[in-house]
Amino acid sequence: MKILITGSYGMLGSDLREVLKNFELTCTGSKDLDIRDEEKVMDFIIDKSPDLVINAAAFTAVDDCETNFEEAYAVNALGPRNLAIACNKIDIPLVHISTDYVFDGSKRTPLVESDKLGPQSAYGKTKLEGEKFIQESTEKYFILRTAWLYGLHGKNFVNTMLDLAESHDEITVVNDQIGSPTYSLDLAVAITNLLHSDKYGIYHVTNEGECSWYDFSKLIFELSNIDVNVIPVSTEEFVRPAPRPHYSVLNNRKWNASGFVPMRDYKEALGAYLSLYNFFKRIKRI
Repeated sequence: MKILITGSYGMLGSDLREVLKNFELTCTGSKDLDIRDEEKVMDFIIDKSPDLVINAAAFTAVDDCETNFEEAYAVNALGPRNLAIACNKIDIPLVHISTDYVFDGSKRTPLVESDKLGPQSAYGKTKLEGEKFIQESTEKYFILRTAWLYGLHGKNFVNTMLDLAESHDEITVVNDQIGSPTYSLDLAVAITNLLHSDKYGIYHVTNEGECSWYDFSKLIFELSNIDVNVIPVSTEEFVRPAPRPHYSVLNNRKWNASGFVPMRDYKEALGAYLSLYNFFKRIKRI
């Protein structure tokens, strides 16, 4: 099976390259394939003729999207559209990664795929447009909404907390934003469920369970045996350029009901990640 991965050198893309290494991969970054260019995307996909495309490319700097809307729109909306058009041309499926930010955060129970959409940030708005373009351009698509990603190969909340703890005795963390932390390696493994599936559509895929960023930071330090004072603060006290959903827990019910392998609990996933993180950290010190 031939698989094309866009954004293959980012956090999720790097995990996908490892998980799918026994397949015939074409791995691209922005320098190899500019997904914003419709003509180049079409030519590239026709030339490579993959059996499946996984789009892990995105403009994910949430705050930067507020001041770089055009660039975010080009990558998060037009890019997926171009890929979907090309995939439809040669009749192959597209796997696309979306986000919990397509919701407004006002609901207080886990969100299902059919819940009302209402992105509040530029990032969420551009990602939602990407979803719409895909649905308009092809029938063979998997749109996976995920949330709070962390992993070995990119900047993320877990690594930031661990870095801060090395130089701070006290850290302030928001306690009124609730979500489901998701290990990027677990998401990459989940995507393998789709390689030979025709159960197309939108799915929510995160590690199971929910917590606040404050709760999550406490767990990070607890599992890492780090003694640091974590102070809870409200979103209003921790001002950021882009609005964040107060509640964006995604319900995996449809994913599970479709017969795909269920995601493990976020606490178990974090423990596995920290073991791997510390292993690589020790190696670097040698």
